[in-house]
Amino acid sequence: MAVNLDKPHLWKEDTQRSGDFYNDWFLSYAPKAFRDTRVRVTTEVERAINDTNDFLRLGATVLRSKPGILRTLRMSCCPPIAVDRLVGLSNVSKNLVASLEKGKLPERMPDDLLNENLGRICRVVRRLLDRDLFVWIDTGKRATARQRHRASTVVADRLTGADANPLIRNAQERRQLHAIQSYLAAKGYKKRLLAQASSVHDMPRGTFAVHYNVVTGRGQNPVNVSVDVVVQPTRLRKDKLPLLIEAKSAGDFTNTNKRRKEEAKKFAQLKSTLGEDVPYILFLCGYFDAGYLGYEAQDGIDWVWEHRIDDLEHFGV
Repeated sequence: MAVNLDKPHLWKEDTQRSGDFYNDWFLSYAPKAFRDTRVRVTTEVERAINDTNDFLRLGATVLRSKPGILRTLRMSCCPPIAVDRLVGLSNVSKNLVASLEKGKLPERMPDDLLNENLGRICRVVRRLLDRDLFVWIDTGKRATARQRHRASTVVADRLTGADANPLIRNAQERRQLHAIQSYLAAKGYKKRLLAQASSVHDMPRGTFAVHYNVVTGRGQNPVNVSVDVVVQPTRLRKDKLPLLIEAKSAGDFTNTNKRRKEEAKKFAQLKSTLGEDVPYILFLCGYFDAGYLGYEAQDGIDWVWEHRIDDLEHFGV
């Protein structure tokens, strides 16, 4: 039975309410997350500047001993350099840059080749360092404490957005999963840890699991499809399939339109293994407009809004 996909007359109001719900959460969470991240990142930038003698001693040796400073170096350039751009400009492997970004050196690269590649990276960075920001570089003298702090703050702001955004996305997911689990627990459902090899058909009634991989496909090329929450209602379906819930949260309309095909692909994979009537729904919060909702409805994907979580009852929960 359709719950929301067949009620387009409600979509506009629900989109507005969902946007308000998301905005209220964002305004209470994001500023603190950004401030906390900026404090941490500013310390990281100041340490990188100090490790390189105010960028006056920037070569393969220091990058080898402090590989984690690379992301600070990228954001210290004018313009700031993305990972892929740095790979192209320095003509090094993406795996090398990825390792450095994680604060590690590649395990299997010979020393002479590693030193050569690190030297290439440093030459690119030295050429592109933001001279308007690091005003002392052209003088060849160490920075003053005031110059160093001012420059560190600017680079930290460049890095903070990159760090804070994943934090906010992760917090969105935690909030949604917490909301679902709290709702289920209040109705007497018990959380279970399901072995990944177990069949979803075998879930006991009145139970749920989080982040479960459903094995799809046939033959020698199985595909694991991750499902955020799997719920087996107290009243079993005839096919004994549980409800499969995908949590989705978005802070703008553009992002949802880019990602809206993801759910259709996942739904198709699940249907190929579990059957056409697999109960797969979305748990939505944020900016999901009529274009997105119509696309999902056309594919037969229904949804529940976080601001109206009681709609889960209509799916047998």
